[in-house]
Amino acid sequence: MAKGFFKQHGADVTGVLTSTGGGTSVRNTLAGDLPYGEVALSAAIEAIRAGQPLKIVCAGAESVADILWIAKPDSPLNSIEDIIGRKIGYTSPGSVTNMLILMAMRAKGIDASKVMLVPAGGIGANLTAVLSGAIDAGMTGEPVWSQEKSKVKPVFWTKDVLPAEMTQTVGIVTEELAASAPEKIRAIIEGRREGVKYIQAHPDDAADIVAKTYNIDPALTRAVFRHFLEIKYWSEGALNYTAMDRMLEGLKIVGKLKEPMDWQKVVDVRFLPKDLQSATTH
Repeated sequence: MAKGFFKQHGADVTGVLTSTGGGTSVRNTLAGDLPYGEVALSAAIEAIRAGQPLKIVCAGAESVADILWIAKPDSPLNSIEDIIGRKIGYTSPGSVTNMLILMAMRAKGIDASKVMLVPAGGIGANLTAVLSGAIDAGMTGEPVWSQEKSKVKPVFWTKDVLPAEMTQTVGIVTEELAASAPEKIRAIIEGRREGVKYIQAHPDDAADIVAKTYNIDPALTRAVFRHFLEIKYWSEGALNYTAMDRMLEGLKIVGKLKEPMDWQKVVDVRFLPKDLQSATTH
């Protein structure tokens, strides 16, 4: 918005709203409050399977390499194998972090019944629970990791146990908007892509824009942006079905998906720029 990328492509975007999570963002999009929502892939799939008239139109965040589990510096926990018999926090049942901890344990052959998993709340609540000793380890991510890493240590990074290339978020629109205003969707996706390219070319300037908008420490925001670029966090929009399928495995593990997903029924790539349509991989 600050660089005018949306306007250049014909999208009159006047605000970007945050929410408490994927489900809330899905509801906001359905309510017509937002023409486009960027939500957790798991939240989008759950809503579509529940009969909501939504389409996935682009990729958002294409990596889970930002998520790790932390403990106090003097903790004896130094690897995922050390969590056996311990209280381990995640955000909430059925969440991305719930999926990731279960997937990570399965990848390492750890019996989930031998680990006490605790839904500790949001990223800040997990940190508080770790520091207070309420749990032995908890999940974290940016910007909390860059801000608080002097107080904790990594137990394990998701990227060291699972493939880092896993679709976290996707762009969704209502089927009504897809039919009535396709050019608006194309413009939003194009504007967003320009934003991702700008971050890649000018990470410090982009970080400063975000820091000013959300009243965050600019030095912290710059550190977070550099980390995100290192792990190739942001997608320009092309869909990667392999990375999406990996997230679906998590939905199966937490019992929220049983049958295979036919992407052709829930995805609409018509709104992507031609080169991104070609870059969409199966």
